[in-house]
Amino acid sequence: MNNLAIDRVSIESSSLASVGYHRGMELLEVEFKSGALYRYENVPGHLYDELLSAESKGAFFNTCIRNFFRFLRAG
Repeated sequence: MNNLAIDRVSIESSSLASVGYHRGMELLEVEFKSGALYRYENVPGHLYDELLSAESKGAFFNTCIRNFFRFLRAG
């Protein structure tokens, strides 16, 4: 799974640098401002869409994704 390329988009956030999503595999890839890269598994597509449209992307990530989905360090 680490060899899977997921295109990410830069986002406006104080903690997140970019996010990307693979709809077929329900993988959310999150790059933090620190440079750390994580992949969250089994994330429904609507949560990725909501993350992109959230006023505070960091707050949305923390309340709806961070502690709710299994993750792997990807980078």
